[in-house]
Amino acid sequence: MRYLVGVTLLWAFSFSLIGVYLAGQVDAYLAVLIRVVLACCVFLPFLRAQPWPLVIKLLTLGAVQLGLMYLFYYQAFLLLSVPEVLIFTIFTPVYITLLYDLMQRRFQYQFLLAAIVAVLAAAIMRYHRLTEDYWLGFALVQGANLCFAVGQVGYKLLMSKHTKAVRQHQLFAWFYLGALIVALPAWVWLGGPKYPATAEQWGVLLWLGLVASGGGYFWWNKGATQVSSGVLAVMNNMLIPAGLVVNIVVWNRSENLLSIALGSLLLVISCWLCQPPRQVDDSGEKDGKTS
Repeated sequence: MRYLVGVTLLWAFSFSLIGVYLAGQVDAYLAVLIRVVLACCVFLPFLRAQPWPLVIKLLTLGAVQLGLMYLFYYQAFLLLSVPEVLIFTIFTPVYITLLYDLMQRRFQYQFLLAAIVAVLAAAIMRYHRLTEDYWLGFALVQGANLCFAVGQVGYKLLMSKHTKAVRQHQLFAWFYLGALIVALPAWVWLGGPKYPATAEQWGVLLWLGLVASGGGYFWWNKGATQVSSGVLAVMNNMLIPAGLVVNIVVWNRSENLLSIALGSLLLVISCWLCQPPRQVDDSGEKDGKTS
């Protein structure tokens, strides 16, 4: 859980940084490529040879969760405002809950209920008047949400089968190499001539690549292996109040504090709903620890 909380605080800055410094100013495909390359460089020194079936699965998960997700995500910022992107990310918990139960061939109603409460909480905190032409942007964000959900669920299930056989930091470079397989051709074929032109833009890209992506996705996915699918689903919407606090404190944006408080309370209730009575959760570990 501590990994998910830490990364939530880390990612709270990402929405505004992208919306303020990169969207419309730096080519979206180039921004994705730079982030993926920098993130990959963080873990390449730790890379160790792994069985090819495991490598292929990690490449696939990275291509979907990071590569495809980023392509949808950055294009959405060209069509939507930051508040609108935040609104449309609130459906990720439902995707995670349904995907995990589908893969496990079961249905846990309390986790789905928790995910729905988390969606309601995020909607209360981040309701904003929508622009008229937002349906394409909505579809792009849902594509990003689904890719992110597939990656989290897939990694959680994959690591549940390899918890004693691998050390996660020694294989995570394969995850970023999978994202690179998507990001590099996308930039070559679809990228435009908008390059980073200011120190602020380069600074934001370095932060997003080395820290938010490089460390963030490793810690988030590792954290996903240590909690139940219900807690993982709810934590995906904890970014909403964290992002709003950043907007208030750093960018001096006016927000409805009552809606933030109410939404945060509902998120706490969502987490409570995710706690089954005295049984081993679906994280695959009795003590909640992985390598």
